[in-house]
Amino acid sequence: MSPLHLQKTLLLLPLLFLTLLHHSAWAKVEVQVEESVEAYLGDPAQIPCLYSFTDVESEPRFVMIQWFVRVSGSSSRIRIFYGDGDQQIVDNNTDYSGRIEVTSDGRGSKLSIQDVRLQDEREFLCQINGLSAGNAEGRTHLRVFATPEAPLIEGVSSGISVTNELPSKVASCEARNGFPKPNITWYRNGSPLNSEPGHVNVLILVTRESSGFFSVQSTLEYKVLKEDTDSQFSCELSFFVPGAIRTAESSSVNVTVHYPTTMVELWKESPQGLVKEGETVQLRCQGDGNPPQPFTFSREQELDVDLESNHGDVLTLSPVSRKDSGIYQCRPLDSEGNSDVKGEMQLTVHYLDPAVVVPKESEVMLRGEDLTATCNALSSLETSIVWYKDGKRVGTGNTLHLKDATYQTTGEYICEVTVPSLPALHTSGSVNIIVQGGPQLVGSDQDVQLEEAAGRTVNLSCEATGRPLPNLSWSLSSSQSYQEVVSRSNDHEALSVVSVLVTADFSAVCNASNDLGTESKTFSIRAIPRLTSAAPFSPAEGSGIIIVVIILSLLLLAILGSVLYFLHKKGKIPCGRSGKQEITKEKTTKDDIVVEMKSTTKTEDAVLLKAVNGDKPNDQ
Repeated sequence: MSPLHLQKTLLLLPLLFLTLLHHSAWAKVEVQVEESVEAYLGDPAQIPCLYSFTDVESEPRFVMIQWFVRVSGSSSRIRIFYGDGDQQIVDNNTDYSGRIEVTSDGRGSKLSIQDVRLQDEREFLCQINGLSAGNAEGRTHLRVFATPEAPLIEGVSSGISVTNELPSKVASCEARNGFPKPNITWYRNGSPLNSEPGHVNVLILVTRESSGFFSVQSTLEYKVLKEDTDSQFSCELSFFVPGAIRTAESSSVNVTVHYPTTMVELWKESPQGLVKEGETVQLRCQGDGNPPQPFTFSREQELDVDLESNHGDVLTLSPVSRKDSGIYQCRPLDSEGNSDVKGEMQLTVHYLDPAVVVPKESEVMLRGEDLTATCNALSSLETSIVWYKDGKRVGTGNTLHLKDATYQTTGEYICEVTVPSLPALHTSGSVNIIVQGGPQLVGSDQDVQLEEAAGRTVNLSCEATGRPLPNLSWSLSSSQSYQEVVSRSNDHEALSVVSVLVTADFSAVCNASNDLGTESKTFSIRAIPRLTSAAPFSPAEGSGIIIVVIILSLLLLAILGSVLYFLHKKGKIPCGRSGKQEITKEKTTKDDIVVEMKSTTKTEDAVLLKAVNGDKPNDQ
């Protein structure tokens, strides 16, 4: 307070005392304030203070107003404002110097605070001095609010085992720089978690920062179950604001839950479908434990022998055989001696042995005999057998019946064995059938009669079948000679063609023979003498001559008609009755003309015939 203000105050004290004595019996001052006022940090705040007197007529003319603040942690107070009807004074060297403003009227005073700070959270006292009316004061608590930062949640990175006896730390949640102190609530899958001994523990750490703000850290300890594998944990921050309570929710975290294996499954991963010998088989084992455990594999027949697996959960068998069939088992390494925790499956490796054909390789049989061939292949599945010869299907089933064998029966017979339910399994076998027999001449006639003109050649053909291949030979009667012009054979057929010049009657015998017999065929040829005077009339040649004669006759008639028509036009032939008689006369002599033409024709025919037969025509 300045010396001038102090001097004025000292001068007013006697006057105030006399006035107080004069009016003490007539009036009393009353003060009315709000219990609390709320404001955000940094905002302005206004604290009203209303006063009145019990006796309006005795109301003093002079009223003194003072504002005080309570010192934190003590009962002492500090004045921050003084005022009366003549002057308004803000005390110096306080936290509110330069930040407050007081307005007053005849009924009250209002304290305005600019830029509210955290330390403004305290009691403000409004004191009214009415001299003879006495003193009165009111107290208002200014509450300051600062919104905290959003909550930050952090889950544990390591797994939590369900076998832990006590609750384990699941996550921590922190809210910083709030005022007043905020609160944190934990949630699991949207439902709040309350402290529960042995199951849920919540640890809270509150820190008062040097700035005056509060930071709250909450740790959730929870006894996890297997069902918490997919559980979501979150925290919710609740904090006060002027006139309300607000909340802010964190993100969700998931924890890794470790639990032992209670169920194991074993299955064949590859190949798909049935398994055959020679394939690579992969068996996969999977349990419901977390984290997944490696497994040991074994066969039921050899439980004490562990099968080696490359990846811990996959057993590879390559290549498999029928000996690998059996029941396979897998157990987790964390089973802790619990033999019931296992997976098992039956593996069947299917097979098809090579086909066995009886008779083996080849079989010789005589023509007309019967033969039964069999084909069998040992298999784990039902088989189908089909017989083929020269690519054509000739039978089905494991038995093939060959009846009344012929040379065409000879050949390779292949039996193909397949497995309908597993087409990849197939095998085959074969037998070579050889049909043997004595020679058999082709053709129904064993004695052939022929006629042929003398001087000409005749071709004689002889064909025979048989196995071994027949040998064909010729023998001719008298002194006839022959020349073989065709000789052809295959594995069971032989053909021979000879050419013979016919000079006289003769006979030719074809002999077919092999180790199993002989057959022969006889050709009897009668020679026909050849005419030398004239060649025999050939119907084909006669027909050609007749056509030529007809054409020449038509040409002569056409020429004759033209001549007569010309003479008639020239008037050389009269058109009277005598002319008609001449024409008729010529017709009566037509036979002579025709006869001459025929004689001429015969002469020409004779000439032509002689030329055809090789004789030279006589000059005329």
